[in-house]
Amino acid sequence: MDAFTLQDGLDYASVLVFALTGALAASRSQLDVVGFIFIACLTATGGGTLRDAILNREVFWVADPVVLAVAAFAAVTVFFTAHLLESRYRALLWFDAAALSVAVPAGVAVAMAEGQGWPILLVMGMITGCMGGLLRDVVCNEVPLVLKQGELYATCALAGSLGAVLGGLAGLGHGLSLLLCAGIVFTLRAGSIALGWRLPVYRSHPPSPGAPKR
Repeated sequence: MDAFTLQDGLDYASVLVFALTGALAASRSQLDVVGFIFIACLTATGGGTLRDAILNREVFWVADPVVLAVAAFAAVTVFFTAHLLESRYRALLWFDAAALSVAVPAGVAVAMAEGQGWPILLVMGMITGCMGGLLRDVVCNEVPLVLKQGELYATCALAGSLGAVLGGLAGLGHGLSLLLCAGIVFTLRAGSIALGWRLPVYRSHPPSPGAPKR
């Protein structure tokens, strides 16, 4: 599989799975079908749009509007089936983990194709993976997963992007490096969801008696 085909496939997979998470978030907010489609498309394209704008390349869904149809199809499907899920939030978490593990290597793949250096690969992987979910949660008035205390989310995107960079340096090749990226992202995110893996968070220490307020 050549680089273009792999990159295209990653974008399509990212759009589909992130659209499902957007539609699940819309179901939790009890929106109508148009609201489902809007949130699904916003979630599915948000990260890739910002990535392409920063890299000064044609936005992927403008170049290929079929991805919007994919997102809309996912939204309508969830609109009619979300009530069958025992826990829509739990399903959202796992679909989001799958989407993150595809979107991060998609962002890295685009940066690689553009001939960018490793710092840009790291940033593009994180932006592509995190921004769609962030927009989804903000618009649906949810606490963004990426900002939850100690939650492994942006950390997963960073670690996966770094894995792709190191894989390339180790001579794994384009495809294997991106596969390594996806595996790292999903493993860390799944551990956070299922096993409670967390990062330590900042705790403010109470001031000593008589100390001036800051």
